[in-house]
Amino acid sequence: MGGCGCFCGIDMLLHYVLKCRKSYNHKGAAVFGMKRKKAIAPKDDSAVAPSSRTVPVTLLTGFLGAGKTTLLNELLADPAMRDAAVIVNEFGSVPIDHGLVRTGSERYFRTTTGCICCTATSDIRTSLYELHQAFLEGMTSEISRVVIETTGLADPAPIINSLIPGGTAAIGLRDHIVARHFHLSGVVTAFDVTSGRVMLDSFIEGWKQLAFADHIVLTKTDLADATATSRESLSDLNPAAALHDRNAGDFDLLSLFAEANYSLRGKPEDVPGWLAVDRLNLHAGHDHDINRHGAGIEAFDLTFDGAFDPQAIITFLELVTSNVHSGLLRLKGIFGATDDPERPVVAHAVQHRLYPLSRLERWPDGNHATRVVLIGRDMPQRPIRDLFDTLASQAGRKVYR
Repeated sequence: MGGCGCFCGIDMLLHYVLKCRKSYNHKGAAVFGMKRKKAIAPKDDSAVAPSSRTVPVTLLTGFLGAGKTTLLNELLADPAMRDAAVIVNEFGSVPIDHGLVRTGSERYFRTTTGCICCTATSDIRTSLYELHQAFLEGMTSEISRVVIETTGLADPAPIINSLIPGGTAAIGLRDHIVARHFHLSGVVTAFDVTSGRVMLDSFIEGWKQLAFADHIVLTKTDLADATATSRESLSDLNPAAALHDRNAGDFDLLSLFAEANYSLRGKPEDVPGWLAVDRLNLHAGHDHDINRHGAGIEAFDLTFDGAFDPQAIITFLELVTSNVHSGLLRLKGIFGATDDPERPVVAHAVQHRLYPLSRLERWPDGNHATRVVLIGRDMPQRPIRDLFDTLASQAGRKVYR
């Protein structure tokens, strides 16, 4: 009977995924090539009503390179966020984002890494439980709210299921404590108008991040002239989401994180189905490489316990990002530089677009090693590793000469 239950679950999942794919491709009002979905009736709204007097949790999501960390840094600079705790979920074994989030010495901050599809629920509940325990033990002051920044490849369904009544079943005391003290307040999704349309052609995670959103923040609108088209198409995809231009003069980021109760009202009709499919928990009972996600998508890291010549940093980044067919989705790194070793160079790239390099005023932690994380689909790792190792070897010879 156990085998039958498993296959029935798989059949249900495949049937639902195929239904979603078909429904997004038949004729009708297209949204980036996909059809607008009917909204959930108001009666479904009660399914996510939180218990009273709980700490609001806001999910900050968006695909790789959409600008989540930039938004988070701007948000945390507001004095109104001084009592907020931050949880950052990263993809891959070497965390980078935790060093780029300016949290301040007094703020509760935690980074989680791991296989997105298998550990999201466990990691989030564990993180919130540890936050609650830290408060009880006097290790942190009272928390007014929590912001969770997900990796760009995250499916929001497992995290949302872990925070709403009727979601993923509680496994033990930890989960019951989290349910009594925290509730999902809202979902904010960053959308890169320069590359978002291409991303949506290939990654269902991007659609889901938008479909679950209460607020969609259009980023990099200063680099593109397709903002109006993006607004119209995104409104068709998720009529319930409020759209915001990151570069508009009246953009009020803090208001997007105001305390509320997450609601399914007006969300696309696929949303409850995605939540139900996630609750089948078909990933239980097997291990995943924390550097891999889905078919062909993986992360790998490069590290060097030393500093590069600034020109070598530029050479490496330009060579890696210039090949538009390399499969690169995201690059982020912190480089030690010989011209100013105490001020590391920060690098970001989304696909083949390399953004201007910047400098931190100081190293974000005690680790002064250069570390780079690359995320991509079927990337040629060996040539990239060889290039990095060659430049590192040259840097080492100059140091020890």
